[in-house]
Amino acid sequence: MTIRNLIKFLFNSLLLGGLLTGVLGFLIRWGEFQPYFTDFNIGAILSTFIWLVGVGFIFAVVSQVGYFAYLFIHQFGLGIFRSIGLWNAVQLVIVTFVLFDLIYFRFQAFAGKEESILPYIGLAVFILIAGLIVAYFKAKMTNRATFVSALFFMVVITILEWLPVLRPNDADWIYLMIFPLIACNAYQILMLPKFNRLSMEEREKRKALKTNVAVNGLKNKKEKATR
Repeated sequence: MTIRNLIKFLFNSLLLGGLLTGVLGFLIRWGEFQPYFTDFNIGAILSTFIWLVGVGFIFAVVSQVGYFAYLFIHQFGLGIFRSIGLWNAVQLVIVTFVLFDLIYFRFQAFAGKEESILPYIGLAVFILIAGLIVAYFKAKMTNRATFVSALFFMVVITILEWLPVLRPNDADWIYLMIFPLIACNAYQILMLPKFNRLSMEEREKRKALKTNVAVNGLKNKKEKATR
């Protein structure tokens, strides 16, 4: 990927995470920020929005680090197992264990007496559904072989990125972080091929331009030599 497209790719992901967190922050923590709107406190609204966007930038950076770590893990896994089918099977096992851990260990750590396990299952199901949707579009855009890897990324890597707010179990932060993470991760895994293609096209154009310049230079030299 060219430097220009890499910067654009990272910037778009950063902007997506910031703006999404800025908007969702008011909705998720409406009880805390509602007085700003009822009192029409523009200064407080703007400063809070800027703060939320900054937090979203942090979430986006976490997503970017997770994505590039995933690219390394994926190549490492292919190198070890030397078979896309076997590596996909391993990834599905890991996805299953991570989802189970997300439900079981959080329930054991945070559930009160007689509290239902259903909310903990619901959170894991939400992550799984989001992962399946993104994996479906990824496979449709590229090929079927990418489905499992995309699902692995959207489930396992997203949950790992999510750990800093899962441990304190603050519901506001849990929901504030998960939506930008899913959006940024989905954007990166779906849009990277597009930016790679644009980079290849730019290289081809540059190569063609250099070739034309060289050909024209030779023609000019021949014309001068024949005069």
